Amino acid sequence: MLSTLPYEIPPYLQALCETVPAVKTAVTGADHVIALESARQATEDELIIPVLIGDGDQIRRLARDIDWDIARFQVIDAAGEDKAPETAVALARNGEVDAIMKGHVHTDALMAAVVNRDTGLRTDRRLSHTFHMTIPGRERVLMITDGAVNVTPDVTTKIDIVKNAIDLAHALGNKAPKVAMLSGTESVLPAMPSSIEAAEVVKVAAAGEIKNALVDGPFAFDNAISPDAARLKGMTSPVAGYADILVVPNIETGNGLFKMMAHFMSATAAGIVMGAKVPIMLTSRADPPQARVAAAALATLVAAHQQGN
Repeated sequence: MLSTLPYEIPPYLQALCETVPAVKTAVTGADHVIALESARQATEDELIIPVLIGDGDQIRRLARDIDWDIARFQVIDAAGEDKAPETAVALARNGEVDAIMKGHVHTDALMAAVVNRDTGLRTDRRLSHTFHMTIPGRERVLMITDGAVNVTPDVTTKIDIVKNAIDLAHALGNKAPKVAMLSGTESVLPAMPSSIEAAEVVKVAAAGEIKNALVDGPFAFDNAISPDAARLKGMTSPVAGYADILVVPNIETGNGLFKMMAHFMSATAAGIVMGAKVPIMLTSRADPPQARVAAAALATLVAAHQQGN
């Protein structure tokens, strides 16, 4: 049942990145071979200019082991779950880097530094995570949000989640993404709170608070992504069957959905956090190299978009 197709870096992302400069990126916890290999590949693909943060001696030792000459790159000796994230965030806050790549540090430690009210990278938006999903040999892109940061978002948080995902779509050239608010039904049912919340977000969008996108729902999953299923249900919304962005009701749904696509369809799941002052590549040790490079491509394009390039 598990897919044996190889993962691939989406060709369209590679093409888009040819038109923008590499982004100076703080690699947090670069003192681990997987993190360093990821940074090297993103560097060689001209996506990032790394600032390597962690145990400086270990970083240099590992770089020699993988035959990567890092002499021209900045190495900052700041090891540990506290120091490495705090250093990366300080660099971003001071405008010395334009993106952050999670290396060998726990997600909680990195995000704690990012959301710190005094020294972090907060904006007027709630932070949220989006998985950019692509399947080998297919052009369609599907974004899933939020499957990694917000556990049980309320309506206010879901509005920020939607806005962050729309910003990502805009950075990738989709000027009017179709956003589907998922639930277990296409009807608003009191017994299913996620359907009520979906309808409330749609109402906010219709009032003009969410711009440059089509937002509709609630949708059951099939009605959001399958034109045939939407047609059989008599749904006439322009979002029905053609969603670019799936907004899930909770983290369990998003986490399960992206992992099913990754393991059953060899989908490349490039994860990025939006809503902070800089984009954050939030990768896992279990991610294939293609997903890590694709996440770096996303961050590069978002940073360029934010800077008006």
